[in-house]
Amino acid sequence: MAEPQPFRADVVDPDQDPTATWALEPDDVAPLLARVAARPGAPRVTTRTPLTGAPLADVPTSTPQDVVEAVERARAVQRGWAHRPVAERAAVLLRLHDLLLDRASEVLNLVQLENGKARVHAYEEVADVALVARHYARRAGALLAPRRVQGLIPGLTSTRVVRHPVGVVGVVGPFNYPFNLTIGDALAALVAGNGVVIKPDAQTPLTTLWGAALLEEAGLPPGLLAVVHGDGRALGEALVDAVDHVVLTGSTPTGRTVAARAGERLVGTTLELGGKNVLYVAPDADPQVAAEGAVRACFSNSGQLCVSVERLLLHEDVADAFLAAFVPRVRALRLGAGLDYAVDIGSLTSHAQLERVRTHVEDAISRGATVLAGGVHRTDVGPLFYEPTVLTDVPEDALASREETFGPVVSVATVRHEDEVVRLVNAGDVGLAASIWTRDTTHGRRLAQRLEVGMVNVNEGYAAAWGSTAAPLGGVKGSGSGRRHGPEGLWATTWTQTVAVQRGAHHGLGLGRLYAMPAERWTALFTRGLRAMRRLGMS
Repeated sequence: MAEPQPFRADVVDPDQDPTATWALEPDDVAPLLARVAARPGAPRVTTRTPLTGAPLADVPTSTPQDVVEAVERARAVQRGWAHRPVAERAAVLLRLHDLLLDRASEVLNLVQLENGKARVHAYEEVADVALVARHYARRAGALLAPRRVQGLIPGLTSTRVVRHPVGVVGVVGPFNYPFNLTIGDALAALVAGNGVVIKPDAQTPLTTLWGAALLEEAGLPPGLLAVVHGDGRALGEALVDAVDHVVLTGSTPTGRTVAARAGERLVGTTLELGGKNVLYVAPDADPQVAAEGAVRACFSNSGQLCVSVERLLLHEDVADAFLAAFVPRVRALRLGAGLDYAVDIGSLTSHAQLERVRTHVEDAISRGATVLAGGVHRTDVGPLFYEPTVLTDVPEDALASREETFGPVVSVATVRHEDEVVRLVNAGDVGLAASIWTRDTTHGRRLAQRLEVGMVNVNEGYAAAWGSTAAPLGGVKGSGSGRRHGPEGLWATTWTQTVAVQRGAHHGLGLGRLYAMPAERWTALFTRGLRAMRRLGMS
């Protein structure tokens, strides 16, 4: 296979030419588009960068039949892949790790152009995929190894639990993190011995296609991982109907639909869904430290982050000091569209997201909310830019209180006691993430365990839990089921087989000898054995 050439983006300084756009080199895009699992001559759709609205690429569209055929091809290759030693599969992930870090600028450009986010937030995707690749490459051998457990009769029953790959895993990726929530989610499935078919969001296919190409360069067999592109509903349904496990990051309604459809086939799912995440500032917290962390927690990726904070709960003893530190920091954030690290906040990704943000802010204001910062659609920066917005006095019946905004908007409220925090967090029908800021980390851990959410950061907004790759991440209640990262993220795409070997069967020591006794005798004997094992502390 010919060695792929570095991907290039032709960057023009908009300050020098206000009509200039960021363009992709056609010779670099064509090899990526050829990777879409679609028929020759398939209809194409034009993707556009949210930074300027300019066209990016004409991407072939897949059909449901293309999905079925991609799964069948992956399944054929997967049979051989599953029989390779885990160390060989892990070596591909380690090579990916190194290639990714060497060529990070290529995918950073793509993520920014397709999604609109600031470069610093695009880098978080690169870092996460590198962390996941290295973690599973180092740990998969031990996590997938046959595990010996206590057998029925100590010394005579040898029992082991063996893990097998489920087959082909379908990954349905979102627009907000088009690299790590597609390629990153595929890594655990691949090292476990599965094939993968990815359906990225229709806005962000090039990023996923670039990752697929890099995996093959790292040694992944061609055909083991496929990318389909097109209508989310039709392709998503075809994917769920064909694969052996589904990994989805999306909204709660979509998650319920996917879970129901997969359940009809008794196929497993890993679902990370919506949230309405809270950050609590305790009375002993340093207001300056908490404010700095809260800015990142609320506005990273323009608020288009599943674990983004949308509600600030401030203890009344520290509320004024916190806001005095927080609001100026928010107002100082730099909006921009450059493919560099010169800006803090990028664009929203779609007109639908912009409209949702505007609707939530306008609804809150109409119901009596006060704008402390932001609240402005910045068309002077780009078509989909919206200022980081801080609202206070938001009533409970406002959209911004009841629904996930998924944009750069946060509401502020004060509380008198942390029991009120627990009540407000646990009363909702979602439970994805929370953040606690306090000098007393021991107390912070105790408070964290009272919250009905899947992940809690103490003295950090989201990165500490997200980056702790050995620990599982996911939500509870309407925020999803299953976990990514950690052993759970690997084991989700496997099935377990118990192999019990009874020793001595051919020498008169098997269970058949026991069952051959009169029932009264062998049951009494077995009861004495159970009592003896209890006394010996055996499980």
